[in-house]
Amino acid sequence: MTRRTRRSRTVALAATAVVIALGATACGGSSGGSGSGSGTPGKGGTLTVLNKADFDHLDPQRVYTTEGQSMDQEILRTLTGWEESGPKPKLVGDLATDTGTPSKGATVWTFHLRHGVKYQDGTEVTAQDVKYGVERGFSSDINGGPPYAAQWLVGGSDYKGPYQGKQLDSIQTPDKYTIVFHLKQPVADFNETTTMTGWSAVPKAHDTGSTYDTKVWSDGPYMIKSYTKNKELVLTRNPHWSQATDPIRQQNVDGIDVKFGQDESAIDQQIKADAGTAQTSIQQWPIAGSDLAQLANDPSLKSRYYKIPAPGINYLAINTTRVKDLRVRQAIEYAIDKTTVRGAFGGSAYGDYATTMLSPGIGGYQKFNLYSANPAGNLAKAKELMKQAGNPKPTMSIAVENTPTEEHFADAVKTSLEHIGIHVNISPIDASNYFSTINNTKNQYDLTWGDWIADWPNASTVLPTLFDGRLIEKNPQSNQDLSYLNDPKVNALIDKAAKMTDVAQRNAAYGRMDQQILKDAAVVPLMYMNFSDMSGSKVGGVISDTILAEPSLVHVYIKH
Repeated sequence: MTRRTRRSRTVALAATAVVIALGATACGGSSGGSGSGSGTPGKGGTLTVLNKADFDHLDPQRVYTTEGQSMDQEILRTLTGWEESGPKPKLVGDLATDTGTPSKGATVWTFHLRHGVKYQDGTEVTAQDVKYGVERGFSSDINGGPPYAAQWLVGGSDYKGPYQGKQLDSIQTPDKYTIVFHLKQPVADFNETTTMTGWSAVPKAHDTGSTYDTKVWSDGPYMIKSYTKNKELVLTRNPHWSQATDPIRQQNVDGIDVKFGQDESAIDQQIKADAGTAQTSIQQWPIAGSDLAQLANDPSLKSRYYKIPAPGINYLAINTTRVKDLRVRQAIEYAIDKTTVRGAFGGSAYGDYATTMLSPGIGGYQKFNLYSANPAGNLAKAKELMKQAGNPKPTMSIAVENTPTEEHFADAVKTSLEHIGIHVNISPIDASNYFSTINNTKNQYDLTWGDWIADWPNASTVLPTLFDGRLIEKNPQSNQDLSYLNDPKVNALIDKAAKMTDVAQRNAAYGRMDQQILKDAAVVPLMYMNFSDMSGSKVGGVISDTILAEPSLVHVYIKH
């Protein structure tokens, strides 16, 4: 998944084992105080969420960022979900009564819906609404979401969505409460995919197509009262939501007021000061790089500071179709000074230096380093490679978000590459549109900043999504392959791994895939990320969501 950006982004046993390990560490790293959810949840009050930018999307079939998915958990239900109030995340039925039943070698998955789950107008959620929700994600108007439905459902590669009156026959609804998915390959952890919002119900009568972002019809505890893009989103209680049908969420606060557009640092300082509405506020975007070291080590903030290890990676993608010479790409790998890059994001509190695209804790991770042993880089080696390439003096564009943290990062990259004769032009992009801009193949940059969080903690939700070159043409408006890598060796490994049922074999294949991607010098892995956020002193019930690496609001309450 993207940003924080996230997501992420398959085999059940591996995924579950990893989730357990990950949950243990992640929860251990979270703070006590308001994070522990101790004490009796108060009822009432308004939670304010301070975000630097608006969500790319809230439309459940389009959202693919961690902030958007986290906020959607307040508004809508998914077929399955993660219950994270215990020491480790637990897969549970959400709209469904349980985590689904596989048959025919995990190529058919059946889910039974709970009775009495209601939308904001009091009508009941049906299997047909879930089917319609999944189908609308195939329309070219509803772009940007995860690729799994199109990849896995029989007939998915040719289906164009329901707006011309056509249905997808591989999704069957034998009755109001039963939905059956027919897959073209075995997917042992399909029920972890269905935790993502693309598997949410959308009632056809309320679908407004590409404008659904601001009109999402709620079956969760909160519904949209008003939404002014780039300014404010106001959520109020869904009067027809019932705790009895929801194993994941609570409805403690009266409303959630999300305000967009303040500078990251201004948000940090406001929450730190803890005056007025800041006491009942929380942030979803991480603490600014310039503030992180100071705030991470401030003992007075401990009870309201959340450090959430992310199953993910912060990286620089090198466009292999524009920077065609492998030696130049390898020179970039050696030239980047990761110490100054990490400094822009806040130093060691942000995360450890990365040398691979899979992060520790993800099934398939193997420790290796093909480039500089020193995180500050190896300029002599980089210059030697540029010399072998004929000493070109190229000018390259780098895409980053228009925030101080990212612009400092871009400056660090620019300084590193100027040492080897590469001139860099920085292209800042509005943070609220960043991913939809860079994921559109019309907008190609030589270098692009990205971060990725596994959709669930397995390599299958990282490498195939980010490096299957065959998806570029299929998803021209939602291309996640920022390096435009289309390496037959990588594609062959992706196909091979997808068919493997043995977890150890599959993980070994993903490890080889990771090495091949780095041999291609398609990306510079920068840091394995932690995300740090703060809340005001009157915010309680915050859970560290180690799947999204977000502060989860599903049990949030205001202390009175």
